[in-house]
Amino acid sequence: MKDEVLLDAGVVTRCRRRVHLENDPSMRDVPTAPLDLGVEQRIADAAEHRRSVAAQLGELLGASWTEIPRGAHHSDRARLTLDAMRDGVPHISGAQLPDDADGGRRGAIDLLVRSGNGYVPVLVVRHKITDPGSGATVSPIDNPVPEAAAVDQTRKVRPQPRDQLRLVHAVRLLEACGFDAGDRTGGAIGVDADVVVWHDLRSPNWPGGRTALGEYDVRFGDRLDVARAAARGDEPLAQPSRVTECRGCPWWPTCAAELRRRRDVSLVVRGEDATVLRTQGITTVDELAGTPLAKAEGLQLTGMSNTDAVLLAKAWLQEKPLVRRVRELDVPRGDVEVDVDMESYADAGAYMWGCWLSGADIGEQPGYRAFVTWEPLPDDDEARSFAEFWSWFTGVRRKAFERGLSFRAYCYNELAENRWMLASAERFAGKPGVPPVAEVKEFIGSAEWVDLFAVVRDQFLCPNGKGLKVIAPSAGFGWRDSEASGENSMRWYRDAVALDGGDRDLTQRERLLTYNEDDVRATYTIRTWMTSAAATEVPFAEDL
Repeated sequence: MKDEVLLDAGVVTRCRRRVHLENDPSMRDVPTAPLDLGVEQRIADAAEHRRSVAAQLGELLGASWTEIPRGAHHSDRARLTLDAMRDGVPHISGAQLPDDADGGRRGAIDLLVRSGNGYVPVLVVRHKITDPGSGATVSPIDNPVPEAAAVDQTRKVRPQPRDQLRLVHAVRLLEACGFDAGDRTGGAIGVDADVVVWHDLRSPNWPGGRTALGEYDVRFGDRLDVARAAARGDEPLAQPSRVTECRGCPWWPTCAAELRRRRDVSLVVRGEDATVLRTQGITTVDELAGTPLAKAEGLQLTGMSNTDAVLLAKAWLQEKPLVRRVRELDVPRGDVEVDVDMESYADAGAYMWGCWLSGADIGEQPGYRAFVTWEPLPDDDEARSFAEFWSWFTGVRRKAFERGLSFRAYCYNELAENRWMLASAERFAGKPGVPPVAEVKEFIGSAEWVDLFAVVRDQFLCPNGKGLKVIAPSAGFGWRDSEASGENSMRWYRDAVALDGGDRDLTQRERLLTYNEDDVRATYTIRTWMTSAAATEVPFAEDL
C-alpha cells in the first residue's frame, strides 16, 4: 500500500491535515471549495511565465535544448525525460522525473541542466529571487549551468525557502533514478529571467544551522507518514487546526465545520500558539475564555499577549466582531485629510492611486479622484499616473500648510502603499514629476502618514480578523460590489486592459474605479466612526 502514495514537492510547505485529507480514500467524494479567483490567476500567470522562459531558453540554447511535451501523459513525459537524460541532452525543459515509488515521491522540474555525469534542477518562478547587494552566485541566462557561475557583486540572494525545498525534492528524485550530479546544487530563474541564481543546498543557512537538504528530509518524511496513514485508513496523524494557509485552502469548509463542532481553540488563537495551549490542556475556546486573567501569564504565547487571547475567546463566544482595548478611542486627525488606496497587479506595478479628500476648504474639490493608467503593466505610463498622483497629493499637503492647517493622510496597512510609492520613485527616477526617493521616505516616516490598520490593531480586539472588509461593516460601511476583493480585482484588471488578448473591457474599468473608491470611503468611514460617540457602543474588553 505504501508504494501507492506519491507526493509532490508542495507537501513540504503544506498543512499536515491537508496532506491527510488529500490521501484519505474516504474523502475523495467530499466537495471542496473552489479555487479563489486571485489564486487561480496567479497560477495561470506563473504558468505563462514558465512558457515564456522556456521559449526564451529555446531561442538562446538552440540545438542543446529540448522540451518535453507538456500536454503528454505523465508516464510518457517521464519516459521521454529519462531517455533525454540517458542521451546526455545538455538542457531539458519541462522535465517530468520518473516516480520514486520507494521514496514516495513524484515531481516535475522546469529545467534540467547537464553537470558532470548528471543533472541539476532549475526552477522557473514568477517572483524576485535577488535584491540589490552582493554575494549571489549566478550564471548568465544563455549559459545556465553551475560551471558558468560567478559571484555577482550587485545582487544578493533573496531568501525563498520554498524554492530551496522544491529543488531538494528534485535532487532526491534525480538520486532515485541515478542521474543526480552529486553536488547538491539547484538553480532558480526569477521573474526578470535574466540570470540563474544557484543555491548550495548543503549550506547551513537555515535556522539552527540546518541545511535545505536536512529540512526537506524531516518535513517530507513527516508528510509521507501522514499520507500513508491516511491511505491505509489508520488513525490520523494530523488533526485540523486553523493556520494562515486555511484562508485559501480548498479543504477549509471541511476543517471549519469540524473546528466549529469542537469549538477548537485555533478558531481564536492560531498556529503555534494553538499548539502551545493544547499542551497546557486548553483545547476549546470555552476553556480559554474561562482562564482567569490573573492566571493568563502562564500561557506562554508568542503570537499575541496572553490576556488578549483570553479576551478574544470571550468576544468570540459572545459573537462580538470588535471589542475595545481602551476606554477612549483615538485616531490622529487633521484639518485637511486624504484617504489613499493603491491598486497593483502582482509584481508588475501599481496602476491606480485613489484618493478621498475631506476636511477644510483649500480650493480643491472634495471627494474621490483616481490617478490611473490603463496601459497593461509593466509600462512606463505607470510613471505618468504616479507622478500625477504625487503632484496632486503634495499640492494638497502644501496648500494646507500655507493656510496654517494640519494635514493627515490615511491608508489601511501601509506596507502595500509604502512599497509601491518607494518602488515607483526608484524605478521611474528622473521621469517628469516623479519625486526623489528621499522625498517619499520623508513623507512615509512623518506623523502625517497614518496607518489605520495599526490604529485598529492597537485599539481593538478582532476575533474575526482585522482586514478592511471585516472591520468596515462594524462602522456601518458596505461595498457596492458584492464580489469586491483584492483577489477578484486582479481578474477585473486583466479584462480591463486585455492582458489575455482581445478587446479591453471598459465596464471592468468602471468596476475597478468603484471598488477603489469604496476602499478609500471605507477608511474614511472607519476613522470618522472611531472618533464619534457611536464607537463607544462597542464593548470594552474588561467588561466582557
